[in-house]
Amino acid sequence: MWEGANMFMVGLLLFSLARLGSANVSYDYRAIKINDQRRILLSGGIHYPRSTPEMWPDLIQKAKDSSLDVIESYVFWNGHEPSPGKYYFEDRFDLVKFIKLVHNAGLYFFLRIGPYVCAEWNFGGFPVWLKFVPGIEFRADNGPFKEKMQTFVEKIVNMLRDEKLFQWQGGPVILLQIENEYGPVEWELGGSTKSYAHWAAQMAENTNAGVPWIMCRQDYDVPDNVIDTCNGYYCEGFYPKGKDKPRMWTECWTGGTTSWGDPYVYRPAQDQA
Repeated sequence: MWEGANMFMVGLLLFSLARLGSANVSYDYRAIKINDQRRILLSGGIHYPRSTPEMWPDLIQKAKDSSLDVIESYVFWNGHEPSPGKYYFEDRFDLVKFIKLVHNAGLYFFLRIGPYVCAEWNFGGFPVWLKFVPGIEFRADNGPFKEKMQTFVEKIVNMLRDEKLFQWQGGPVILLQIENEYGPVEWELGGSTKSYAHWAAQMAENTNAGVPWIMCRQDYDVPDNVIDTCNGYYCEGFYPKGKDKPRMWTECWTGGTTSWGDPYVYRPAQDQA
């Protein structure tokens, strides 16, 4: 009995070490691949600034106990750069600490950098000082905006690399996101939105993060170097643009913003189950 138990524990330890070791992340038309092995990955969101560091271990463990493989979170620019060039990564904005706790729990991590994130968060995550930059136009092919956006995105990617948090370095980060639900904006506004979307995708790729980038709800015009993914109540009919990209459901909606006088829109838990 004890010998069998010891063998089980050794096997479990070896499995855990193998899972947490360095690996290449890629994809084909069927799935995300980790070390060339296709994976079905179940993720759940924990937005680190919406809780305290003392709460993080328990939240992460509950996610793991619920059979999740991946923790995902946005990055909140206005919390990390409250004034131009002055960065803050402490207390509930300690992103590195949060990712390392996820790693210690044996889970993967999906970081949605944006840096526009919506997330029902003040100003969509943009710092207020951004609107006072001369000549700026948000989320457009606009020099001042692209400069500030690129600086912040590179700051985050370089920080992850320096802390060895990417999967190819032995860390948990397997996916990154640039922009956020930009497809409807591109559809409505036209103009320079297409060139901005393609610039954002190329800028992200140029960071050499070493893991795939996604763009969620990039419905109408998808740069070749990102995976377009589905956000919605139902995604069974969704297919990405590009024969070599997997189907991914990045947001499973249970409800949404309700305006005064409008009916409450939601998806019942029984339906989701």
